[in-house]
Amino acid sequence: MPYDVPPPPLDNPVYLNHRRWMLRALALAEVAGEAGEVPVGAVLVGPNDDVIAEAVNRRERDHDPTAHAEILVLRQAGQSLQNWHLNDCRLYVTLEPCPMCAGAIVNARLGLLVYGADDPKTGAVRSVINVPDGPASNHRLAVQGGILASSCQQQLKNWFRQRRR
Repeated sequence: MPYDVPPPPLDNPVYLNHRRWMLRALALAEVAGEAGEVPVGAVLVGPNDDVIAEAVNRRERDHDPTAHAEILVLRQAGQSLQNWHLNDCRLYVTLEPCPMCAGAIVNARLGLLVYGADDPKTGAVRSVINVPDGPASNHRLAVQGGILASSCQQQLKNWFRQRRR
């Protein structure tokens, strides 16, 4: 398993901060869903608890299979910081990253990944495969999963239900 960070108590300031940023990621995901994209939002926060980059899924709009929220936010952060090493940063994303995104996160040497909902189909941190602890991983990734998981899951379920109508 990736280096799991024990969940803080619900009244703990660390949890409240994780919740704050995940709420921002959920708001971004809503924007993606309204634009016809799978509703996934990502926020990258720096060591001073400031937003360095944020993004939403843009695969449909950009006609780009790599335009996942996580990839876009990592690209923005690298440009903003003029450094691809993101070891002092935290990434908040509403859905467990896929294999492509998990690989990029590991390669960015991210300090902490915080995600909402597990992805039982393509999750590559815990659910289906474990990229961070795979033999090709060159970084020990700290992970905190399940922050606002039910809200993240419900947002996805509602979006897919609406798309099927």
